[in-house]
Amino acid sequence: MLRYAMSRLISLTLSLAAASVVIFAMIEVIPGDPAAFMLGLNAAPEAVEALRAELGLTGSVWERYIDWTGGTLSGDFGQSYTYRIPVAELVAQRLWVSLPLALFALTLSTAIALPVGLWAASRRGRPADIGVMGATQLGIAVPNFWFAMLLVLVFAVHFRWFSAGGFPGWGAGILPCLKALTLPAIALALPQAAILARVMRSAVIETLGQDYIRSARAKGLSRGQAIRRHAFRNALIPVLTIMGLQFSFLLAGAIIIENVFFLPGLGRLIFQAITQRDLIVVESVVMLLVFAVILVTFLVDLAYALVDPRLRRR
Repeated sequence: MLRYAMSRLISLTLSLAAASVVIFAMIEVIPGDPAAFMLGLNAAPEAVEALRAELGLTGSVWERYIDWTGGTLSGDFGQSYTYRIPVAELVAQRLWVSLPLALFALTLSTAIALPVGLWAASRRGRPADIGVMGATQLGIAVPNFWFAMLLVLVFAVHFRWFSAGGFPGWGAGILPCLKALTLPAIALALPQAAILARVMRSAVIETLGQDYIRSARAKGLSRGQAIRRHAFRNALIPVLTIMGLQFSFLLAGAIIIENVFFLPGLGRLIFQAITQRDLIVVESVVMLLVFAVILVTFLVDLAYALVDPRLRRR
């Protein structure tokens, strides 16, 4: 297990290094001056030069890359041009909204999708299975911002059970914050639950066709017992893959939902940074999100090995 974990860690570290080169090149090496771009076409040359020095754009490409990676590894992402505070502090503030929201949405989507997928697989071809497939297809097809607006109209405007937007801050207490995140989490979770339920159903149906399941049935297990005792665990590998991708999407892809609900999260920060040409914030947030994706991939690989012991011997 340790050898398998080390090999995956080395592979993912190389992936992270390659990603840092690509992000640095896309932001700072491509034709054009980031400082002039950030200040606009009518900026004075002296102001552009001052900003270039402030952003560390005056050295060679390799010196700038080494400075940037060294600062990133030590947690120093530089200073936001727009907010005039360290980027690390800015990202940390927004992460305390986006991370709980992503975990909340992932928990909801998993809690909905796994039992629904198992239930549909155990009733393959029956009206219940057809109904679940139709509902999940609808869940995938409808955009999550439409779900978000529908939830606001029903639960915030009509019933007044939740607020239509905003975030009180964790200083106000856990319950008010979870209440503020509930509608955004549901809007994010429903499309992801639809995808995960279909994957779970397909994986269980494929597993039910294996010889060891037939052997288990021949020994007297019912279809439901065979699913619970044998098919569920072996169907988890493709489900874990989708869950890992979904967490990365939920953390990075909540830009529209955070704007619909006026949540001060990472998605809204990167949207504002792009519109305000605050490229150092864009660069730092993208690098952080890449790191999050690679970390989740590493954890999913470890989960593979726990679910399927054959992977540990490779």
